[in-house]
Amino acid sequence: MIRLESDVLVIGAGGAGMYAAIAAARQGCRVHLIDRSLIGRGGATVMAQMTVAVALGEECPDHWEHHLADTLKAGRGLCNVELAQLLCKNGPSRIRELDDWKVGWTRENGHLKQTIAPGHDRARCVYVDFLNTGPAVSRTLRAELNRIQEVRRIGDVLVTDIAVHEGEAVGAVGLHLVSGEPVALEAKSVIIATGGLTRLYRRNSASLNMGGDGYALALRAGAELLDMEFVQFFPIGHLAPRMIGMDPIMWDPFRYKLGGRLLNADGEEFADRYGQTESGNYVLTRDVATYAIFKEVEEGRGSPAGGAYLSFTHVPEGELRKAFGPVIDRLAKNGIDLTKMPIEVAPIAHYHMGGVRVDATMETRVANLFAAGEAVGGANGANRLSGNALTEAFVFGERAGTSAAARAKARSASGWTEKTAAGELDLLKRPSRAAGAPNTAALLIELQALMADNVGPFRTEIKLREAVQKLEQMRRELGDVPLAGSEHYDMVRLDWLDLRNMLLVAQAVALTALERKESRGAHQREDFPGLLPGWELNQVLACREGKLSLQRVPVDAAMREASR
Repeated sequence: MIRLESDVLVIGAGGAGMYAAIAAARQGCRVHLIDRSLIGRGGATVMAQMTVAVALGEECPDHWEHHLADTLKAGRGLCNVELAQLLCKNGPSRIRELDDWKVGWTRENGHLKQTIAPGHDRARCVYVDFLNTGPAVSRTLRAELNRIQEVRRIGDVLVTDIAVHEGEAVGAVGLHLVSGEPVALEAKSVIIATGGLTRLYRRNSASLNMGGDGYALALRAGAELLDMEFVQFFPIGHLAPRMIGMDPIMWDPFRYKLGGRLLNADGEEFADRYGQTESGNYVLTRDVATYAIFKEVEEGRGSPAGGAYLSFTHVPEGELRKAFGPVIDRLAKNGIDLTKMPIEVAPIAHYHMGGVRVDATMETRVANLFAAGEAVGGANGANRLSGNALTEAFVFGERAGTSAAARAKARSASGWTEKTAAGELDLLKRPSRAAGAPNTAALLIELQALMADNVGPFRTEIKLREAVQKLEQMRRELGDVPLAGSEHYDMVRLDWLDLRNMLLVAQAVALTALERKESRGAHQREDFPGLLPGWELNQVLACREGKLSLQRVPVDAAMREASR
């Protein structure tokens, strides 16, 4: 068994995790930054090609309170105002800091260039040009980490459980994927920064490590989850023609800069049928756009591949090249000429508004256990405002790192004993090769199909009940003992551990979706259309003896309780 000890343990090395590690090290703490893939190259941040929402006021007059107003409006009455305020108020400091670190925000006439995005009342979003925001941010944070000796970066470790002693987090246990050896990670405080859950769905924009690991870790440790029913679907994910080596959600920046016509099979713009008119401008929020495309397909007006058309044929080639330079040549290699043809787009699972319930310091109800980034629930309510994802990663990462460091410095020792996490470590030492074991790869595909078909953007009681029952059946089929295949980099065991988390988290999504009998933001019930004032409630999940329990809490009360 491998054993490591630190002051602060950060699980997940995307934007939130790297920022948390930097912040904790600034306070003089020894930090272990752990990821199941390469540090800074997994998760959602490195894949983000779009914009970062922040009230800098460099393009036009702005204030963080205006950003907050748009965030709360998008959240449909369910935002934790304290967390949303933290995101908007502290966003400018994080963007300025990244600018000091030479991230390369696009500039124009001596100031940071800002563009408008759906749901914003003004040009507010910064970016790194030619669809390079996420890669540039990740590269910058990795470079900053290279300068900090107090951070030890460790890849290829899958954290499987948080270690808890007498109600306090004291570290974690995991599996070294290359050797197959269990790993004990002793720490005075722990930060979950593992991102979201979109890998649960058949069509998604996620990397392979976005299966909801952090939510499952938090639940089993005794923390609570908040509003798990709210999965955001990106409405214009690439569908056809086939495109290799490019991000399926790349079309948002094109619409930010150039406009674009969203058309049905009859060549009609259709947004005005669903409450908003675009007229070539990109103003539809993601929940409305997703609904509009699904309904057009349902009415028989979809594109051949089952989506809608996105057309830039009205934009001259010179303007396309000025805005996107080398990206136009990459599209040409895929046989796509935007001056002559539309592309087909359709909704794709992209982001999760729910997550771990925290207070304003990012601490959960388990002492010494913190969360950051997309792992956190509450700030975005029922629907995330475009551009808030990376802002959330930076702001919540910095806050979690600072808070966890303060907690670690106040403790003389972690509290880890020889008996701590003995059961969790034993689980990793006894994989089974039992005959008749389920095919874990097939179960993963079955899970993704079930979530897409039954717990997708538009839901009904019949489909949700079927999903809840099927997910419980799949958990029983998976069993309680890890399966094993090869000795080193065992994909069978990795799939089993992933399914253990994914099935638990999928149940959390399906159960809360079944219980919320209204339509609000990213949660749309076809059998309960319309937003109901009586449902301005947060749904809070806990896990007791392996069973999920749910309670409903008024939004203001939830904020007060989380802040105690």
